Amino acid sequence: MTPISLCRATLVSIVVATCTPGVVGQSSPLIQLEVDASEAPRRMLHTRIVLAASPGQMDLFYPKWIPGEHSPTGPIANVVGMRFHADDQTLNWHRDPQEVFAFRVDVPDGVSQVQAEFDFRLTTGAAGFSSGASGTENVSMISWNQLLLYPRGRRSDDVQVRATLRLPTGWKYSTSLPIASASAERIDFQPVSLTTLIDSPVLAGRHFKTIALSTGTEGTHQIDIVADTAKALESKPDLAARYSRLVDEAIALFGTRHYRNYRWLVTLSDQVAHFGLEHHESSDDRVPENTLIDKTLSRFLPRLLSHEYVHSWNGKHRRPAGLTTQDYEQPMRGDLLWVYEGLTEYLGNLLAVRSELETIEDYRSSLALTAARMQLQSGRNWRPLGDTAVAAQILYGAPAEWTNLRRSVDFYTESELIWLEVDTLIRRETRGQRSIDDFCKRFHGGQSGPRSIRAYTLEEMVTTLNEVAAFDWSALFERRIGKVAPGAPLGGIENSGWKLVYNETPNEWLRASEQAFKFIDLSSTLGLIMNETGSIMDLVPDSPADQAGVLPGGKIIAVNGRRFTLDQIRSAITLAKGTAETIELIVESGDSYRTHRIGYHEGERYPHLERDNAKPDMLADIARSRAR
Repeated sequence: MTPISLCRATLVSIVVATCTPGVVGQSSPLIQLEVDASEAPRRMLHTRIVLAASPGQMDLFYPKWIPGEHSPTGPIANVVGMRFHADDQTLNWHRDPQEVFAFRVDVPDGVSQVQAEFDFRLTTGAAGFSSGASGTENVSMISWNQLLLYPRGRRSDDVQVRATLRLPTGWKYSTSLPIASASAERIDFQPVSLTTLIDSPVLAGRHFKTIALSTGTEGTHQIDIVADTAKALESKPDLAARYSRLVDEAIALFGTRHYRNYRWLVTLSDQVAHFGLEHHESSDDRVPENTLIDKTLSRFLPRLLSHEYVHSWNGKHRRPAGLTTQDYEQPMRGDLLWVYEGLTEYLGNLLAVRSELETIEDYRSSLALTAARMQLQSGRNWRPLGDTAVAAQILYGAPAEWTNLRRSVDFYTESELIWLEVDTLIRRETRGQRSIDDFCKRFHGGQSGPRSIRAYTLEEMVTTLNEVAAFDWSALFERRIGKVAPGAPLGGIENSGWKLVYNETPNEWLRASEQAFKFIDLSSTLGLIMNETGSIMDLVPDSPADQAGVLPGGKIIAVNGRRFTLDQIRSAITLAKGTAETIELIVESGDSYRTHRIGYHEGERYPHLERDNAKPDMLADIARSRAR
């Protein structure tokens, strides 16, 4: 998070009524939460909390496991200056020695109200999700979980919150929280559960734009955007019409919706962490500043917004039981993230194409790239895909080096291939009468209405799949998820009438990705991935670069005696084709320099999908619009 200012304390006052200290009370606590973010640009929030109390020990908890982040990412390290008092009397407190997110306050006799204060410092680091940089002098994302304590042991559904927010003068805002009243001075929100509050961040900024969507469904849908500059808010006039189609296609896919209104909260800044985080009635989408006005960057926005929107059904409404915890202290179990995130990856990318926000050619190029990367994933020789889901909290923050050998959060990308296979199998087993759309209507559908959560198990999901198409789904998932597999799951690509091939024609989705995010992927040739400065991010074991002794973590400073550039290393690959010449790299590692000679002579090599004319083009029908 970038500059958050402090002219006066950012105030968070919390009044908790009825809770016997250390014991869950009979009635629901009410939290009055007042946040003053009027000094936001100096990266500091000050919090004051007033809690109804009775003598004894009061146990409070700082949110630790944040929904959608699949890890204990509550940024408690940024909390400083913790203090408690009653009137003018300072109270003793201590942190739980085994659970550092928990605090215990000693409440003396005669005290009925306790005040707690702490400062929250916002980071400038881009690492992490909502705990990463989320504000600048012109924009700020207010994540409520960072600004409160709640009675330990209480269900978040049972804790009611009445929140108030102050923003810098002239700033505008957007949130899915229902508003009781608003003025130039402050916003008063209607009381909601703690669950709903933490699921409803507030996006605010100096440069603000709303794109209202006109859709064929009830409720309002809008894209609310803040940016570091007014110029970054410029967008094509057809943006509203294009994203309106996304809403219509999603409703056509699921049949119902489980939200009142929906808004995408988009931050355009180069100074914030870049990611998307789902919420039930909104999403927190943070992208580079020029995303709307840069032709290359703009190609990737539809997938992000589509993915997070699909989560309103798959992840927020229907949620794996292991991720449906009752508070923010209980650890989440990620064994079904290949459904939570993997199915969302498949459906989100699919809806981007069905909405014509992405071309079918880009969709095929992306699938080819995913398949090729998963084929080269050497970590699959020891680690089943399911373990990447169980170990998500470890893998999200793992370093780039040795990702290929370790595996990353492959339950996103590889699961897209698996769910494509599921879709094609449903179509095959029902002779084209049913598809993944029918599963989504049964599994995620029901009655339209306000937000609701329905937990599920793997067994329930398999039962629903069998209602759509009889097949041994359990055996398929055991093979694809539970067992080590040396090759990528290409069944969906092959069933749909396509096959993975390699040639010298550039993969356009890869080229666009490299241009937008300043890296080069030579996995299929030398076996290297590096950024624009030559820093080696990762390496494919047993590749030509690995055999020449190159290691990740170093920096290439010269290629064939010339200063490193991305174009220079591609040119070296082309010139070495069909010759006996090696590609010479000078690599800097710490204070050492080494020369590596790579014997690779096959030229540039890119993955593509090629039609298999022996089979019908099922992929074209999968990507066809359903809303027209």
